[in-house]
Amino acid sequence: MSNPVICIGSSLIDELFHAKDEMMLATTNEVSVTKTAGGVSRNIAHQLSLLNVPVQLISVFGNDSDGNWLKHICKHAGVNLDASITKEGLSGKYTGILNADGSLFSAFLTNAVTHLITPEHLEQHKDLLKTASYLLADANINVDTSDWLLAFSNKTGIPFILEPVSVTPAKKYKGANLEGLHLITPNEDELPVMCSEKAFFTQQQIEELLERGVENIWLHNGKHGSALYNREKSITLRAPAIQVVDCTGAGDGSLSGFILGKILKKDELNCLKLAHTLSAEILQVNGAIATHLNQQKLLQLVSKYYPD
Repeated sequence: MSNPVICIGSSLIDELFHAKDEMMLATTNEVSVTKTAGGVSRNIAHQLSLLNVPVQLISVFGNDSDGNWLKHICKHAGVNLDASITKEGLSGKYTGILNADGSLFSAFLTNAVTHLITPEHLEQHKDLLKTASYLLADANINVDTSDWLLAFSNKTGIPFILEPVSVTPAKKYKGANLEGLHLITPNEDELPVMCSEKAFFTQQQIEELLERGVENIWLHNGKHGSALYNREKSITLRAPAIQVVDCTGAGDGSLSGFILGKILKKDELNCLKLAHTLSAEILQVNGAIATHLNQQKLLQLVSKYYPD
Protein backbone atom coordinates (compact mmCIF):
# COMPACT_ATOMS: atom_id res chain seq x y z
CA MET A 1 0.00 0.00 0.00
CA SER A 2 2.79 2.43 -0.88
CA ASN A 3 0.77 4.59 -3.30
CA PRO A 4 -1.15 7.29 -1.45
CA VAL A 5 -4.77 8.30 -1.73
CA ILE A 6 -4.60 12.01 -2.61
CA CYS A 7 -7.49 14.05 -1.20
CA ILE A 8 -8.19 17.52 -2.63
CA GLY A 9 -10.54 19.99 -0.96
CA SER A 10 -11.58 21.57 2.30
CA SER A 11 -9.99 21.69 5.75
CA LEU A 12 -12.18 23.40 8.33
CA ILE A 13 -12.73 24.03 11.99
CA ASP A 14 -15.93 22.18 12.95
CA GLU A 15 -17.80 24.09 15.64
CA LEU A 16 -20.86 22.07 16.60
CA PHE A 17 -23.75 23.24 18.77
CA HIS A 18 -25.64 20.28 20.29
CA ALA A 19 -29.23 21.12 21.28
CA LYS A 20 -30.38 19.74 24.64
CA ASP A 21 -34.07 19.81 23.64
CA GLU A 22 -36.13 20.25 20.48
CA MET A 23 -34.88 23.23 18.45
CA MET A 24 -37.15 26.31 18.45
CA LEU A 25 -37.00 29.16 15.94
CA ALA A 26 -36.68 32.84 16.87
CA THR A 27 -35.81 32.18 20.50
CA THR A 28 -32.96 30.96 22.69
CA ASN A 29 -32.02 27.28 22.62
CA GLU A 30 -29.83 25.68 25.28
CA VAL A 31 -26.85 23.88 23.69
CA SER A 32 -23.43 22.46 24.40
CA VAL A 33 -20.55 23.15 22.00
CA THR A 34 -17.63 21.11 20.69
CA LYS A 35 -14.71 22.10 18.45
CA THR A 36 -13.02 19.53 16.22
CA ALA A 37 -10.96 19.37 13.03
CA GLY A 38 -13.17 19.00 9.95
CA GLY A 39 -13.58 19.52 6.22
CA VAL A 40 -14.65 16.68 3.93
CA SER A 41 -11.33 15.97 2.22
CA ARG A 42 -9.41 16.52 5.46
CA ASN A 43 -11.73 14.15 7.34
CA ILE A 44 -11.29 11.42 4.75
CA ALA A 45 -7.51 11.85 4.68
CA HIS A 46 -7.35 11.76 8.49
CA GLN A 47 -9.53 8.64 8.77
CA LEU A 48 -7.65 6.80 6.03
CA SER A 49 -4.33 7.55 7.71
CA LEU A 50 -5.63 6.09 11.00
CA LEU A 51 -6.55 2.98 8.97
CA ASN A 52 -2.93 2.63 7.80
CA VAL A 53 -3.55 3.99 4.29
CA PRO A 54 -0.89 6.48 3.07
CA VAL A 55 -2.46 9.84 2.22
CA GLN A 56 -1.65 13.26 0.85
CA LEU A 57 -3.99 16.20 1.46
CA ILE A 58 -4.10 19.18 -0.89
CA SER A 59 -6.06 21.82 0.98
CA VAL A 60 -6.00 25.44 2.16
CA PHE A 61 -5.16 26.65 5.68
CA GLY A 62 -5.18 30.16 7.13
CA ASN A 63 -2.03 31.46 8.79
CA ASP A 64 -3.97 31.93 12.05
CA SER A 65 -3.97 29.80 15.20
CA ASP A 66 -6.83 27.67 13.84
CA GLY A 67 -4.83 26.91 10.70
CA ASN A 68 -1.77 25.97 12.72
CA TRP A 69 -3.94 23.72 14.90
CA LEU A 70 -5.51 22.03 11.84
CA LYS A 71 -2.09 21.36 10.30
CA HIS A 72 -0.85 19.95 13.61
CA ILE A 73 -3.85 17.60 13.81
CA CYS A 74 -3.19 16.41 10.24
CA LYS A 75 0.51 15.82 10.72
CA HIS A 76 -0.04 14.08 14.07
CA ALA A 77 -2.46 11.69 12.29
CA GLY A 78 0.13 10.96 9.59
CA VAL A 79 -1.47 13.06 6.84
CA ASN A 80 1.10 14.54 4.45
CA LEU A 81 0.59 18.16 3.36
CA ASP A 82 3.33 18.53 0.74
CA ALA A 83 1.10 20.35 -1.79
CA SER A 84 -1.24 22.21 0.58
CA ILE A 85 -1.57 26.00 0.66
CA THR A 86 -1.20 28.40 3.60
CA LYS A 87 -2.88 31.76 2.96
CA GLU A 88 -3.03 35.08 4.73
CA GLY A 89 -6.09 35.41 6.95
CA LEU A 90 -8.58 33.21 8.76
CA SER A 91 -9.05 29.47 8.33
CA GLY A 92 -12.38 28.07 7.12
CA LYS A 93 -15.07 27.15 9.60
CA TYR A 94 -18.10 24.83 9.53
CA THR A 95 -20.68 25.77 12.15
CA GLY A 96 -23.29 23.06 12.65
CA ILE A 97 -26.44 23.12 14.77
CA LEU A 98 -27.49 19.63 15.77
CA ASN A 99 -30.89 18.51 16.98
CA ALA A 100 -31.17 16.66 20.28
CA ASP A 101 -31.12 13.34 18.37
CA GLY A 102 -27.79 14.21 16.72
CA SER A 103 -29.27 15.00 13.29
CA LEU A 104 -28.43 18.24 11.48
CA PHE A 105 -30.78 21.21 12.02
CA SER A 106 -28.74 23.69 9.98
CA ALA A 107 -25.14 24.59 9.19
CA PHE A 108 -22.98 27.47 7.99
CA LEU A 109 -19.76 27.45 5.99
CA THR A 110 -17.43 30.43 6.13
CA ASN A 111 -14.09 31.26 4.51
CA ALA A 112 -13.44 27.81 2.96
CA VAL A 113 -11.33 29.41 0.13
CA THR A 114 -10.96 26.14 -1.78
CA HIS A 115 -11.00 28.28 -4.94
CA LEU A 116 -7.28 28.71 -4.28
CA ILE A 117 -6.77 25.08 -5.33
CA THR A 118 -6.55 25.91 -9.03
CA PRO A 119 -5.63 23.83 -12.08
CA GLU A 120 -2.38 25.81 -12.14
CA HIS A 121 -1.60 24.75 -8.56
CA LEU A 122 -2.30 21.10 -9.38
CA GLU A 123 -0.20 21.34 -12.54
CA GLN A 124 2.74 22.38 -10.37
CA HIS A 125 2.29 19.19 -8.32
CA LYS A 126 1.63 16.82 -11.22
CA ASP A 127 4.51 14.52 -10.25
CA LEU A 128 2.99 14.02 -6.80
CA LEU A 129 -0.46 13.37 -8.28
CA LYS A 130 0.98 10.70 -10.57
CA THR A 131 1.89 8.63 -7.48
CA ALA A 132 -1.75 8.32 -6.33
CA SER A 133 -3.68 5.07 -6.03
CA TYR A 134 -6.90 7.14 -5.98
CA LEU A 135 -7.68 10.82 -6.47
CA LEU A 136 -10.52 12.16 -4.35
CA ALA A 137 -12.01 15.63 -4.35
CA ASP A 138 -14.92 17.21 -2.53
CA ALA A 139 -17.32 19.43 -4.46
CA ASN A 140 -16.21 22.55 -2.59
CA ILE A 141 -13.47 22.90 -5.23
CA ASN A 142 -14.23 24.85 -8.40
CA VAL A 143 -15.56 22.97 -11.42
CA ASP A 144 -12.52 23.93 -13.53
CA THR A 145 -10.33 22.22 -10.92
CA SER A 146 -12.43 19.06 -11.01
CA ASP A 147 -12.33 19.21 -14.82
CA TRP A 148 -8.53 19.24 -14.63
CA LEU A 149 -8.53 16.31 -12.21
CA LEU A 150 -10.90 14.32 -14.42
CA ALA A 151 -8.75 14.92 -17.51
CA PHE A 152 -5.66 13.92 -15.50
CA SER A 153 -7.46 10.78 -14.30
CA ASN A 154 -8.51 9.81 -17.82
CA LYS A 155 -4.96 10.35 -19.09
CA THR A 156 -3.15 8.47 -16.30
CA GLY A 157 -5.75 5.80 -15.46
CA ILE A 158 -5.77 6.81 -11.77
CA PRO A 159 -9.41 6.52 -10.54
CA PHE A 160 -11.04 9.83 -9.59
CA ILE A 161 -13.78 10.02 -6.92
CA LEU A 162 -16.03 13.06 -6.41
CA GLU A 163 -17.87 13.62 -3.11
CA PRO A 164 -20.77 16.12 -3.59
CA VAL A 165 -20.65 17.33 0.08
CA SER A 166 -24.10 18.99 0.22
CA VAL A 167 -26.82 20.39 -2.04
CA THR A 168 -25.25 23.80 -2.73
CA PRO A 169 -21.83 22.60 -3.99
CA ALA A 170 -23.45 19.62 -5.75
CA LYS A 171 -25.51 22.04 -7.91
CA LYS A 172 -22.30 23.24 -9.59
CA TYR A 173 -21.95 19.85 -11.25
CA LYS A 174 -25.36 19.79 -12.93
CA GLY A 175 -23.90 20.46 -16.36
CA ALA A 176 -20.31 19.47 -15.68
CA ASN A 177 -18.27 16.99 -17.70
CA LEU A 178 -18.29 13.65 -15.84
CA GLU A 179 -17.01 11.36 -18.61
CA GLY A 180 -14.72 8.75 -17.06
CA LEU A 181 -15.44 9.69 -13.43
CA HIS A 182 -14.80 6.51 -11.42
CA LEU A 183 -17.24 7.16 -8.55
CA ILE A 184 -19.65 9.82 -7.33
CA THR A 185 -21.27 9.58 -3.89
CA PRO A 186 -24.48 11.67 -3.60
CA ASN A 187 -27.19 11.33 -1.00
CA GLU A 188 -30.91 11.48 -1.82
CA ASP A 189 -30.91 15.32 -1.66
CA GLU A 190 -27.74 15.85 -3.71
CA LEU A 191 -28.55 13.44 -6.56
CA PRO A 192 -31.50 15.42 -8.07
CA VAL A 193 -29.65 18.76 -8.21
CA MET A 194 -26.85 17.20 -10.25
CA CYS A 195 -29.32 16.08 -12.92
CA SER A 196 -31.67 17.73 -15.42
CA GLU A 197 -35.31 18.45 -14.65
CA LYS A 198 -36.26 15.68 -17.10
CA ALA A 199 -34.82 13.11 -14.69
CA PHE A 200 -37.55 13.20 -12.04
CA PHE A 201 -37.32 9.72 -10.50
CA THR A 202 -34.24 8.28 -8.80
CA GLN A 203 -33.74 5.62 -11.46
CA GLN A 204 -33.88 8.26 -14.19
CA GLN A 205 -31.27 10.31 -12.35
CA ILE A 206 -29.00 7.29 -12.00
CA GLU A 207 -29.39 6.51 -15.70
CA GLU A 208 -28.63 10.13 -16.63
CA LEU A 209 -25.36 10.13 -14.68
CA LEU A 210 -24.37 6.81 -16.26
CA GLU A 211 -25.12 8.31 -19.69
CA ARG A 212 -22.90 11.27 -18.80
CA GLY A 213 -20.02 8.85 -18.30
CA VAL A 214 -19.95 8.20 -14.56
CA GLU A 215 -18.73 4.64 -13.99
CA ASN A 216 -20.16 4.09 -10.49
CA ILE A 217 -22.82 5.94 -8.48
CA TRP A 218 -23.05 5.29 -4.75
CA LEU A 219 -26.37 6.64 -3.47
CA HIS A 220 -26.62 7.24 0.29
CA ASN A 221 -30.06 7.00 1.88
CA GLY A 222 -29.26 7.72 5.54
CA LYS A 223 -30.72 5.27 8.03
CA HIS A 224 -32.08 3.16 5.14
CA GLY A 225 -28.59 2.27 3.88
CA SER A 226 -27.05 2.78 0.45
CA ALA A 227 -27.00 1.45 -3.10
CA LEU A 228 -24.15 1.16 -5.60
CA TYR A 229 -25.03 1.41 -9.30
CA ASN A 230 -23.06 0.84 -12.49
CA ARG A 231 -23.93 -0.32 -16.01
CA GLU A 232 -23.67 -4.01 -15.06
CA LYS A 233 -25.56 -4.20 -11.77
CA SER A 234 -26.79 -2.54 -8.60
CA ILE A 235 -26.08 -3.57 -4.99
CA THR A 236 -28.00 -2.41 -1.92
CA LEU A 237 -27.10 -2.72 1.76
CA ARG A 238 -29.13 -1.84 4.83
CA ALA A 239 -27.68 0.47 7.46
CA PRO A 240 -27.12 -0.87 10.99
CA ALA A 241 -29.64 0.21 13.64
CA ILE A 242 -27.74 2.40 16.12
CA GLN A 243 -28.24 5.27 18.57
CA VAL A 244 -26.92 8.42 16.84
CA VAL A 245 -24.82 10.80 18.94
CA ASP A 246 -23.52 13.14 16.20
CA CYS A 247 -24.17 12.92 12.45
CA THR A 248 -21.10 14.99 11.51
CA GLY A 249 -18.67 13.19 9.22
CA ALA A 250 -20.65 9.98 8.81
CA GLY A 251 -20.64 10.27 5.02
CA ASP A 252 -16.92 11.09 4.99
CA GLY A 253 -16.27 8.04 7.15
CA SER A 254 -18.29 5.74 4.93
CA LEU A 255 -16.25 6.81 1.91
CA SER A 256 -13.03 6.21 3.86
CA GLY A 257 -14.21 2.69 4.65
CA PHE A 258 -15.18 2.06 1.03
CA ILE A 259 -11.77 3.19 -0.25
CA LEU A 260 -10.03 0.98 2.31
CA GLY A 261 -12.06 -1.96 1.01
CA LYS A 262 -11.03 -1.20 -2.58
CA ILE A 263 -7.36 -0.96 -1.57
CA LEU A 264 -7.67 -4.33 0.21
CA LYS A 265 -9.11 -5.79 -3.03
CA LYS A 266 -12.50 -6.61 -1.49
CA ASP A 267 -15.58 -7.05 -3.66
CA GLU A 268 -18.19 -4.29 -3.85
CA LEU A 269 -20.55 -5.75 -1.24
CA ASN A 270 -17.76 -6.11 1.32
CA CYS A 271 -16.58 -2.58 0.51
CA LEU A 272 -20.10 -1.39 1.38
CA LYS A 273 -20.06 -3.37 4.63
CA LEU A 274 -16.76 -1.76 5.64
CA ALA A 275 -18.19 1.64 4.71
CA HIS A 276 -21.38 1.20 6.75
CA THR A 277 -19.44 -0.19 9.72
CA LEU A 278 -17.12 2.82 9.86
CA SER A 279 -20.03 5.22 9.40
CA ALA A 280 -21.95 3.53 12.24
CA GLU A 281 -18.96 3.91 14.55
CA ILE A 282 -18.59 7.62 13.71
CA LEU A 283 -22.30 8.25 14.31
CA GLN A 284 -21.89 7.00 17.88
CA VAL A 285 -19.11 9.47 18.86
CA ASN A 286 -18.72 13.25 18.86
CA GLY A 287 -16.79 14.62 15.90
CA ALA A 288 -16.16 13.42 12.37
CA ILE A 289 -13.37 10.88 13.01
CA ALA A 290 -13.41 7.43 14.61
CA THR A 291 -10.11 7.92 16.45
CA HIS A 292 -10.68 4.70 18.42
CA LEU A 293 -10.30 2.52 15.32
CA ASN A 294 -7.36 1.16 13.39
CA GLN A 295 -7.57 -1.08 10.32
CA GLN A 296 -7.58 -4.33 12.29
CA LYS A 297 -10.32 -3.20 14.69
CA LEU A 298 -12.49 -1.95 11.83
CA LEU A 299 -12.20 -5.21 9.92
CA GLN A 300 -13.16 -7.13 13.06
CA LEU A 301 -16.20 -4.91 13.68
CA VAL A 302 -17.86 -5.72 10.34
CA SER A 303 -19.22 -8.99 11.76
CA LYS A 304 -20.81 -7.08 14.65
CA TYR A 305 -23.05 -5.10 12.28
CA TYR A 306 -23.32 -7.74 9.54
CA PRO A 307 -23.17 -11.14 11.32
CA ASP A 308 -24.17 -13.08 8.22
